[in-house]
Amino acid sequence: MMIANKQINGQVHPAAGLLYNSSSIINVSPEGRIVSIFTGAWLLGAAISSVDKKPVNSLLKLLGAGYLLYRGISGNSLFNGVMGKRQPDRHTRAVNIRTAILIDNPREEVFYFWRQLSNLAVFMKHLQSVEERDPLHSHWVVKGPGGIGTLEWDAEIVKEIPGQFLGWRSLAGSSIATAGRVTFTDIPGGGTAVDVMLTYRAPAGQIGSGLAWLLNPAFERMVVNDIRRFKHFMETGETAQ
Repeated sequence: MMIANKQINGQVHPAAGLLYNSSSIINVSPEGRIVSIFTGAWLLGAAISSVDKKPVNSLLKLLGAGYLLYRGISGNSLFNGVMGKRQPDRHTRAVNIRTAILIDNPREEVFYFWRQLSNLAVFMKHLQSVEERDPLHSHWVVKGPGGIGTLEWDAEIVKEIPGQFLGWRSLAGSSIATAGRVTFTDIPGGGTAVDVMLTYRAPAGQIGSGLAWLLNPAFERMVVNDIRRFKHFMETGETAQ
């Protein structure tokens, strides 16, 4: 049985976060964005209060307020863009995925199969391999689009509750910033509820250096389907196509 997939993009992120991610260029400093939002809000209030007495003046204020609010919320200045100015990209787009499944196997069995991280490449098509180097550290290799090229990083287990919880993250300096956590919970009848959260984020300034394929909806769907294959593999012992 499958629980409805919940992809965090578009559901859990606050509205401001969505605007951060949808802006292709961030070229306004954090301080400038705050000033723009407050000034835009003040202009909006002034325009509304004087619309009956000075309609033309109010219209100009509304236009100015709209631009300033856009500038502050999105971090994108049309003027700075024309001038070629760009703020260091602190808000590179991330892929955040959450999905949950029910598996007809005992919790301990499901947990320890996942805990042997090298097993993940058996059912996750986007993974080429996961090599466990010691009890806490591992090396991950992800296949590029169409199987062309790879992306590699080292990761560490940051929290483990045997049989219940596993959390990991990539090491500092990795080519991709990634983290994940999986919880395993008993359900009536002896099965297991598995809740998975995964995040992939390109390091600041590297979104255009061959990593864009990793940060798109097609990759998100692939990862969600990989979790479904995990269910199939655990229940049948066979890898799904």
